[in-house]
Amino acid sequence: MDADVRRAIAMSHLRGLPPPVLADLVAGAVRSKVPAGAVTHREGEGAPHIELVVSGVVRVFVTAPDGRTMTIRYCRSGALIGVMSLFSAGFTLPATIQALVDADVLRLSPRVARTAVERDVRVARALLAEQSERALNFVHEIAGGAFATMRQRVARHLLDLASERASECAGGHELAAPVTQRELADAVGTVREVVVRVLRELRGDGLVRTERDRIVLVDPEHLTQELGWNRCS
Repeated sequence: MDADVRRAIAMSHLRGLPPPVLADLVAGAVRSKVPAGAVTHREGEGAPHIELVVSGVVRVFVTAPDGRTMTIRYCRSGALIGVMSLFSAGFTLPATIQALVDADVLRLSPRVARTAVERDVRVARALLAEQSERALNFVHEIAGGAFATMRQRVARHLLDLASERASECAGGHELAAPVTQRELADAVGTVREVVVRVLRELRGDGLVRTERDRIVLVDPEHLTQELGWNRCS
């Protein structure tokens, strides 16, 4: 097992599993490089899947009939994706999964994972902890929509705008939100002067770079942490 995979596992709910149990769980797992903008799973798919984000940022989003999208998860290193698909009868994926930036994921075998759960309660407990965290984060997201700080609102809107253009990031293009400071202020419900101050703070922290009619996300992985969620909201 590579060092970067071990680091991602150490950040996940699998971290407490004994080495032999963990080795059985990841037996047959495949590393996959996912370029920025690439979709790994689409809304409506029914196949079970379980993946560990090794590096990068992966987003999970829903799409409205008019084409608008809303991100419901940003997954960083240590995030487990697809656990619910292993145990939901008649599962249909309710969202689309896409790499926001170049990502590296470890695709586990759903069959092996199910067998491990049935054989060892420690694996079941680890995946139950993952699902519990997902449910708590969705509750926090509801409250966050109403009580988020202005810095969190700005970060969220920048990530959402950039996510819609993520497919253009392939081939080394920068991840950027095509928005003016005035438009950003209108979108988050404040005045331009407040947005200017927030962007100044984000620039100072090395998270964004402002340009004419667009804002470049210099460090999108750390920008997701501004949302106040766990490593994989």
